[in-house]
This record gives sequence, C-alpha cells and structure tokens, in this order.
Amino acid sequence: MNLPVAPFISVIIPNHNGEKTIGRCLDAAFASQYSNFEVIVVDDCSTDSSTTVIEKYPCRLIRLSAHGGASKARNTGAQNSTGEVLFFIDNDCLLQSDTITKAAGAYQEEGPGFIIGGTYTQLPYDQKFFSIFQSIYIHYSETKNTRNPDYVATHAMLIAKDLFQNSKGFNEQFMPILEDVEFCHRLKKAGAKLRMVPEIQVQHIFNFTLARSMRNGIRKSKYWSIYSIKNRDLLSDSGTASQEFKFNVLSCFMSLLLILAGVLLKNWIFVLPILLLFGCNLFLNRHLVRAFFAVRGPYFAIPAVLYYTLLYPFAVGIGVCSGFFSKYFGLRP
Repeated sequence: MNLPVAPFISVIIPNHNGEKTIGRCLDAAFASQYSNFEVIVVDDCSTDSSTTVIEKYPCRLIRLSAHGGASKARNTGAQNSTGEVLFFIDNDCLLQSDTITKAAGAYQEEGPGFIIGGTYTQLPYDQKFFSIFQSIYIHYSETKNTRNPDYVATHAMLIAKDLFQNSKGFNEQFMPILEDVEFCHRLKKAGAKLRMVPEIQVQHIFNFTLARSMRNGIRKSKYWSIYSIKNRDLLSDSGTASQEFKFNVLSCFMSLLLILAGVLLKNWIFVLPILLLFGCNLFLNRHLVRAFFAVRGPYFAIPAVLYYTLLYPFAVGIGVCSGFFSKYFGLRP
C-alpha cells in the first residue's frame, strides 16, 4: 500500500518588535518532530533586536522596507515560500513538538479545499492568572464548533498555497486586527470550507496582568464591533465572540442597571432579577465554567468565573462603545 507523501510545509511567522518571544518561538519550531518544512520569518521593520535573534536560526529572514502590518508580512512570507502548504503562526506562539505533524495529517485527511485551524493549549507558557484565563477561554471558544467554525485564527492556520494565492491573501488595507476573520469569511463565500482541529495546538506567551487583560478586551471588542456592524452579524455566534459571551456582557450591564434602580428607588426587589440573570448566565456558560474547573481546579475557577462575569464585561463594553462611536461618528476613542 502506498502511503501519502508528507507535504512540504512553509511555517510563516510575522514579526514586529518581538525580541522577547521570537527566540522561544523559533526554538520550538526547530524542535519539531516533523522534518519536511521550512520556516520563513518576515520582519515588519522592527526597531528592537529581533532580527539579531532571528539571524541565529536556520530560517529564511525577509525584511520589509516599510512597516506594513501583519497582513503584509504574512502575504510576503507566502509569496516567498516554497511549500505546497502554508502554516501561519504568531511570533509569540510556541509550536508543540507534534504540532506540524498533526497539521500535516489534518491536511492530508481534509484535502486542499479546506482552511484548517488550530488553537491554543489550555495552559499558556507563562503561568499567570490572567494568562491562564485567556488561554482556557480562547481554547474553549475556538473548539466548540469543529466541523464548520465561523473562522480560524492566524495563530495556527493551515492552508494550501494554491488556495491562498487564488484568494489574493490577507487584506492589507483592513483593520490592524481581525484580518483572519475577514479572510475566512471572504473565502467561505467563495466556496472554501473550514475545519477546526483541536489537536493542532500552539502555546501562547501572554504575560497578561489585569491591566493588559482589560486592554486586550477593549481593543478586540472595539474592532470586532466595527467589523460586525459593517458585516451585519453583531449577534452571530463566532468564536470568542460567542452568543453566550455576549449574554454574559449583557447580563453584567443589566445587573448594574438593576442595582442603580434599586438604590434610586430604595427597593431591593430588584435583587431578584439580578440573581435570575446571574443564574441564567452561569447555565449558558456552564461548559466554560467546567473548563476552568477541569484545567486548574476550584481555587482558579472561582476567581476566573468572577472575573469573567463581573469585571471583564466592562472592558468589552468600553470596547463596543468605542467601536460604535468610531464607526458612526468617526471619533478616535
């Protein structure tokens, strides 16, 4: 019996001022069990010592002459690749020793008409509370729908080079983030299919503090709301912007309004609908809550649930309002 030939894979990594993580990223890439691959790093006009670090590794380094953003860097890497398959990751993501092997297997199983996605490991590289929260949350959100996900993210995206070239690549005039969402939506409309393979995993370096976690929530929610309003899918179930997450945010702000009403009217009957909202929210998000408990136990899960339900929604709310005003009034938040 003839065994399928292992595809030659081009691992493409955009880099901009990633001196703190790019070395670990490349160490992990070259520790892969898979042998039939190349690594292309496209430096997007870094002003730190990134390129000095990159030059120590047996990868191809391409330097952009002007800062063009992640989409430009990824497109440039694809144009200069020699693999039949492109595997996009980020410069703060660590391939596991079997990640490329599993990606190659998924490509051989699904075929070149599919865009194949991977996800984060449940535990990040840095074992900080807010980093662990983010990694579990993204892993859970991205792996809920494996057969027909709304999009797959560029922290672990596998695609046939021919399909990528025919699509004209990532939109270099798009927003500074969410280019992978726009890319996947565009290709799905053209007939491409998406698959999420949870076994394809990269370990992310977050280094999140409370402030960084909140800023991340604000930034992503801002651009997501701008895109969703334009795309007319603000209420759709889409990865980390899931319907249960949107209910979580709505529940938090409705509870705040009920508390204010109770204080102003001096009537604590308003506490009852707050408890009902909280109970419904926990029920709708029960699988995420279960993931928090399963990965790190109750001493992590309880504060993680409280952060998710009582504090993180404010970052999202600020981001959504910022995106709304930016979209409709052209204001800089």
